[in-house]
Parts: sequence; C-alpha cells; structure tokens
Amino acid sequence: MTQTVSHRPVLVIDYGAQYAQLIARRVREANVYSEIVPHHISVEALLAKDPAAIILSGGPSSVYAEGAPAVNAELFEAGVPVLGICYGFQAMAKALGGEVARTGLREYGATAMTMTGAARSILSTTPAQQNVWMSHGDSVQAAPEGFEVLASTAGAPVAAFAAPGRRLFGVQWHPEVKHSDFGQKVLENFLFEEAGLTPDWTTGNVIEEQTARIREQVGSGRVICGLSGGVDSAVAAALVQRAVGDQLTCVFVDHGLLREGEAEQVERDFVAATGVKLYVAREADRFLSALSGVTDPETKRKIIGREFIRAFEEAERVLIEEAGQAGEPIRFLVQGTLYPDVVESGGGEGAANIKSHHNVGGLPEDMQFELVEPLRTLFKDEVRTVGAELGLPAEIVQRHPFPGPGLAIRIVGEVTAERLELLRKADAIARHELTSAGLDHEVWQMPVVLLADVHSVGVQGDGRSYGHPIVLRPVFSEDAMTANWSRLPYDLLARISNRITNEVEGVNRVVLDVTSKPPGTIEWE
Repeated sequence: MTQTVSHRPVLVIDYGAQYAQLIARRVREANVYSEIVPHHISVEALLAKDPAAIILSGGPSSVYAEGAPAVNAELFEAGVPVLGICYGFQAMAKALGGEVARTGLREYGATAMTMTGAARSILSTTPAQQNVWMSHGDSVQAAPEGFEVLASTAGAPVAAFAAPGRRLFGVQWHPEVKHSDFGQKVLENFLFEEAGLTPDWTTGNVIEEQTARIREQVGSGRVICGLSGGVDSAVAAALVQRAVGDQLTCVFVDHGLLREGEAEQVERDFVAATGVKLYVAREADRFLSALSGVTDPETKRKIIGREFIRAFEEAERVLIEEAGQAGEPIRFLVQGTLYPDVVESGGGEGAANIKSHHNVGGLPEDMQFELVEPLRTLFKDEVRTVGAELGLPAEIVQRHPFPGPGLAIRIVGEVTAERLELLRKADAIARHELTSAGLDHEVWQMPVVLLADVHSVGVQGDGRSYGHPIVLRPVFSEDAMTANWSRLPYDLLARISNRITNEVEGVNRVVLDVTSKPPGTIEWE
C-alpha cells in the first residue's frame, strides 16, 4: 500500500527475511518514518520515492547462490546514505568489489564482536567489545576499496565497514534484534549522525496521514467496516470514523467462533466508546456449515475469509434496503489488516507464506468491495498507540490479540458446535484465572488450543477416561513477528489445569507450550 506521507521515508529493502519488518519497526521507534520495498525494485523506482536513507535487510540466501537477489551498484552512486545488514551487508560488499566467501565458520546467535580500532562512525559511543546477534554462513573477507573495517568476530574478519565520505555503511550482525546489545544505538548512529535525519515522526502523523488518505480514497461513498471487537478492527474503525463520520457503518459478524461473552462485549463496549453505527450479522450457521468436515488449517482460513466477505455482501444488501438507496452499492470495506498479517501471508517479494491470514491470503477473487486498510503498514504496538491517541478506552486498546478466524484455528481438527463449546469453557477458565492473578499485562496473549483429534488416557471419577488435551500457549511479544513463551507462576498454571480438568467435560489433560517464535508461530494453525 502506498502511504501519503509528509516525511521522506527510510526505505528498507526486503531480501526475504522477516527481520526486514523488524528493521522498519526499529527505525520507527527512533521516530523516523520507514517503508518496506521489495528487493527487485529498480534503482530508478527506488530513488523516485525520494528516500532519506536506505537500509538493505538480511535474507536467507547466499550471495553466490543461483538466482540470489543482488543489489545494483548504481544505488551506491546516488548519494543516498545506505546501511547494509547481514545479507544486505554481503550483497553490498560484493557489488562494490569486496570479497565474500564461504569459510565454513558459521555464526548463529550471540557472538562476541571486537572493534578493530577506536569506536567511530556507526559504532560511535558503543563499547569496543560487545555481544551481537549473528546468523550467517558466508563472510566478508575483504572490504571494498576505500572502506574502513570497523569490527571483526571469530567467523567474520570484516564484521562492519564504513565509507563515511560516501555515506555507505554495513554490519554483518542484526542490530534490529534486541539480543544485539547496542543494536538500536548502531541504527540511530546511522540515522542521525551519518544520514543527518531528525526524529520527528510519531504515530500522530499516522492519524493525520491516514485520515487524509481515507478521505481521498472514499470521497462521499459509503463504507462498512468488519468489526471483530479486537484491537485492530476497533482502531481501523475509529480512524475511518474520524475521516468520514456517518458514512461508516460497522458490521459485526457473529460467526459463532468467538470466545465466551465476546459478542455481547462488542455490541456493548465498542458502541458505547465510539457512538458508531453498528449492524450485527448473526452468521454462526453459515460458518459452521462451511467448515463442516474441514481439518486443514489453510483451508479453514480461506473458507472463513470467503464467508466473511459473503456475510459483508449480505449485510450490504440489508443496509441498502434499510436506507432506501437501492442501486447505490456500498463500495468500501474497512479491515484491520496489520503488517505482520501481510508478511505471514507471503506478502512482498521473497516472503514465505507461513499462514494465510483470513483478511489477506484468504479473500475470494470475486470480492466486490474495494478495501480500506489504514493499518496495513503498522505493527501491533503502533496500533495500540494510535488507538489510545484516538481516545479508545484501555479495555479495547490493551485487549489481548484474538485472530479473525476465532476459535476455528484453535481447534486442531474439525470444527463442530460441541468442540467450540468445550474450548469456550476452557478458554474462559484460563482467562479468568490470568485476570484474577493480575497478570493480563504480563503476557501478549494466551491462546488456549483444543487438540480435537488427539485423545489421552486419564483417571477421572475413580475410573478410566479418554479425553482431549488442552494446550496453554502464553506468550510475550512486542510486535508478533517474534515471541517467547511467558513464564507464568506454577500455582497459577496448577489452578488453571485443575479447574479445566474438573469443570470441562471431555478434557483430562492440560499441557503448556514452551516454544518460541520462531520456530513456532503464536497460533497453532
């Protein structure tokens, strides 16, 4: 999506790794506006965006592999400040005549880095020795002519270089990852000291820019918003309402896949907070029927995406009839799509399709609506900030993320009414105990998963049982791109387990998922 912005962007060239999105986020944390562009973009098209600086991201390829993405050396003659990171560092070195080789000395994870001289350039005011986060097999063996080597590691004789006069810089490690001790400082040295940028971009700019963009896109047309009650759709709706007012009607599709009490909460709390017009579509039978017999998670997501659109189209017909405006269809549909949704759905050149989000990869090709997606380039923490600035209450802004497909992707196996009811009860217990312990803000979210096609032997009521396992997945994250499992107190986990196995018929085992992301995703499906 093209942003209408007043700030010259820092362009992050995506070489296929999800860390490209994290780089963009770190740049924004420094109050500098950033956008992500695919690696196949031409130098001419890149420069037409008038970038204030350019960052070359990491990526999974070897610079010598057949078909590996390359960087055009013309980019480095344009006078724009450039920082290469990991693969981008190696591609930069190769394009400028440096030597990149596979030495057999791979480095993954925390690595000791040593400066080759006094701290300067992008490493200014950081220690001469520090831990950095590496992920590489190839190494730069010799810097391009005219470049100064700034640092080295055991596996990378050239771990950082600089040509300050040309405003060209590079590091082998990942400064955007918080495991790199002074990574943010390295990025800020590049942005402020070397590129000469000013930290004057905030989420307030997002509100102004997106309000103008929405008005330009929508004009006098009518708009409907797919409201789920989650943070993303609520903030998207509030932004669009700010832009076009009564032209917006929110449509809440009660698809029968929600958690206990959520439908009532959406109808009560969001309307009270915003005063928006709300139409409720009762569509549980439609979704359950469409999901009957389906077990594949990708198929589930696509079915749900399709049925959402069908439900919105039906809502459009009802709203037109009620308004007496037959022949004037509603053209625009608002969705709370975020950048991680786009990335995980394979958006962007070189990005892997990890899972199709229902509002990205699962939309039907014959959809009649034009999408309005004001949050498409934002991360979750940025969305929360925007929501707070728009005046949404903390109960909405700080709500744990909940996927659009709902409990359908927290049931591993076929979705049935009976299994949904079982999972609702288990989920309600887990959420109640987490809240009672005062730990809601200590976790990003805690999906509760039903392994519907798995049974285990247990002992309940002095007899043998053969029930389902429930999985608790408490995680901590900042942006949903990476996550780690939350270390909840053992007594809390014990209470949740005891209550679920005692109160939820058909469950005889509760297990804890202690997998980080990567390698696992936050949701199981």
